[in-house]
Amino acid sequence: MNLRLKLPFSILGIFLLSLSACNNGSKNQAAESDNSQSTDSTATASSSSEDVSLPSKSDFQNVFADRKTDLYVLKNKNNVQAAITNYGGRVISLLVPDKSGKMTDVIVGFDKLKPFTEGGDTYFGALVGRYGNRIAKGKFTLDGKTYTLATNNGPNHLHGGKVGFSRVIWDGNQSNDSTVVLTYVSKDGEEGYPGTLTSKITYTLSSANELKIDYEATTNKKTVVNLTNHSYFNLNGAGSGTILGHQLQINADRYTPVDSTLIPTGKIEALAGTPLDFKNATAIGDRINDAHQQIKFGKGYDHNYVLATQRSATLKPAAAVLGDKTGIYMEVSTQEPGIQFYSGNFLEGKNQIKGGKQDEYRSAFCLETQHFPDSPNQRNFPSTVLAPGQTYKTSTVYKFSVKQ
Repeated sequence: MNLRLKLPFSILGIFLLSLSACNNGSKNQAAESDNSQSTDSTATASSSSEDVSLPSKSDFQNVFADRKTDLYVLKNKNNVQAAITNYGGRVISLLVPDKSGKMTDVIVGFDKLKPFTEGGDTYFGALVGRYGNRIAKGKFTLDGKTYTLATNNGPNHLHGGKVGFSRVIWDGNQSNDSTVVLTYVSKDGEEGYPGTLTSKITYTLSSANELKIDYEATTNKKTVVNLTNHSYFNLNGAGSGTILGHQLQINADRYTPVDSTLIPTGKIEALAGTPLDFKNATAIGDRINDAHQQIKFGKGYDHNYVLATQRSATLKPAAAVLGDKTGIYMEVSTQEPGIQFYSGNFLEGKNQIKGGKQDEYRSAFCLETQHFPDSPNQRNFPSTVLAPGQTYKTSTVYKFSVKQ
């Protein structure tokens, strides 16, 4: 799910100064073929002169309105590495071995800070909040009071607004090689939302090649919260071409159909018999140009899949994807009741990304774990209301292995 937002960098600096005063299935079923070998989640990378590398820390170090940006590197014993910046809490790179042991960067996006701070926001790798996804007409009512938000996606509000959480500088703290903690205090009224919201995001890279994201938030006034990560993936490697050959499986029997502006209609409908059904592993490109009305509305896939009726107490398998060229296999598990599958329909090749390549049409996909879009206006959807004294707490894991 994507929108290019126009926000001059000078305006960003002023804004920051003022702040400172995309049902449980079987994991083993997902994206397997009859001759697939068992996965190896602890595959170790080989050494090769052709291996990709992480971006330079110096390319992400700067100071804006007395706040410092930086790049934090996580690594494990298998030579898997992740690079995360506190500018928007973004995942910049994630290097994992393919089936031959060659390191592959599966995150699509920029390798320097400057493109993130200038021009439109593609949400590459970003932490999204306060409310990930869309809110109809930029309005919701809470305890009888109507709140008005920015309409930055046609007639609707998207990903927390014009700045949201993706274009602010988080406080970063890295105490070891495997974990970085990011915190941000969103003031009462910021982007039109009620309450001062204090958020803490923990990125952890495990020895099992898992990138885990733990989300926590508290508020001093009743508000709505829906945090997620907007990483763009290409399991064949960033800049390697389209993701249409990737095999995708989603553990969902139902979804929330949308109108022409991608706002849910309020219905929850069965996926069976539609081109949106990925209960069995299917190539992303097989039905992406189907004449189905929902495909037309999303210009491909940009839909919320229903995993459960409420947040789970434990992590549950949500989706799995197999890179058709590299054999890289990504499993997504989450506590969230929904997952947004976005097939890169609004990428236009206008941005130069890593390796001098362009962000070509459908060259990346997103799997954003979440509560449902427009939940504040949909009484039959799981609630996103957070009250004082409560703690918003949820986790998502992206686990990487290989299939031969």
